[in-house]
Amino acid sequence: MCCLFGMLDLEHHFSGKQRAKILRILATASEARGTDATGIAYNSGGKLHVFKRPLPAHRVRFHIPEDAVAVMGHTRMTTQGDARRNYNNHPFQARAGNQSFALAHNGVLYNDGLLRKTKKLPRTNIETDSFVAVQLLQQQGALTFDSLKHMAEQVEGSFSFTVLDNRNDLYFVKGDNPLCIYHYPETGVYLYASTEEVLTAALLRIPFHLGKAVPVNVVCGELLKVDARGHQSRSEFDTINLVQRWYYPRSFWDDPAPRPYSSKKSDPSKEYLRELKSVASFYGFSPSYVDSLLSDGFTTDDVEEMLYAGEL
Repeated sequence: MCCLFGMLDLEHHFSGKQRAKILRILATASEARGTDATGIAYNSGGKLHVFKRPLPAHRVRFHIPEDAVAVMGHTRMTTQGDARRNYNNHPFQARAGNQSFALAHNGVLYNDGLLRKTKKLPRTNIETDSFVAVQLLQQQGALTFDSLKHMAEQVEGSFSFTVLDNRNDLYFVKGDNPLCIYHYPETGVYLYASTEEVLTAALLRIPFHLGKAVPVNVVCGELLKVDARGHQSRSEFDTINLVQRWYYPRSFWDDPAPRPYSSKKSDPSKEYLRELKSVASFYGFSPSYVDSLLSDGFTTDDVEEMLYAGEL
């Protein structure tokens, strides 16, 4: 279970050094969800840059240039693709048409191999399942709501994605994995992390005044774009391929009328359990087996610890 994190300071409220400090704090808090690798993406000097290392966040030193006002980050818990090979780590940098972009993913995708065959995607040495999302966007030849919608509807599994382009537009693709975004109108700053717990832990350590936080709610099946001026726009995608469909009886999905996800705010504990089950499935353990462990008195933290220690 990885962690997305990042910052938008589009009004240049903070200096580069202050942004670097905030991002170090955010990244270190994000270690709760992954310590195998850490990476960031940002624009500086008219170019998109990606800096990533196969190290836990507290061992990575971020240098944020003064003109880097949008920074997208990721801490990784490896499920596929050796983190020691840095090209397997997030964010991934690529081009779609004439646009450069970087993509980060929290979740697990199950049909990456099938998509590479059926969509005739180019061969690559990158072993991470997440990279198929990059290839789908490249194949579309543009970075737009339409191309992101197409990508989100092709992949199967669990996900939330962040995508930063070379214009400082930041996209959030919200699947069934958690995402927490705060906007601070007083300073114009946006901060985000995969979970509210991670973001809250970071905010307790940030020594700078941000103002009053306004939560930015993004529900499953929604696309959010925060552009280089700080303006928000939204779109939607079909969630039929998300991993949650596997937890319902077949008769539920055989109903000819599609059943979209509820637009109500999701329960973080339920999202965490769904994500835990999706990762367990990657390791060969069914969702029902996770349920049986919980029924035997184990907590979700116990199950996660046993899963990563290879004790299930």
